[in-house]
Amino acid sequence: MRNFRDSSFGDRQSQAAEAKKRALEQLRSRPPVNEAVAAERKAASVEREKSKADKAAAKREAKQAAAEAEAAAPAPPSQAELKAARDARYAARKKRK
Repeated sequence: MRNFRDSSFGDRQSQAAEAKKRALEQLRSRPPVNEAVAAERKAASVEREKSKADKAAAKREAKQAAAEAEAAAPAPPSQAELKAARDARYAARKKRK
């Protein structure tokens, strides 16, 4: 293997041109696109996008329903209400004795 320092500018330039030529030949030698396969891939892609959109819509609806349920839930009792309930239990216990 030749060292990078041993090659001249002309050598490196010709090697780059050869590499570019090989890459272009390789690109040209690819088989043509089969229309049936391309149509099948396009249909699968459209189906995936539709499925993804449906899942996103369902997720949005579930999130909105959860938010509505949270808004409809009763508020937690305030400190005053908790104290009144505790006092009522205490009074009931005193009354039994």
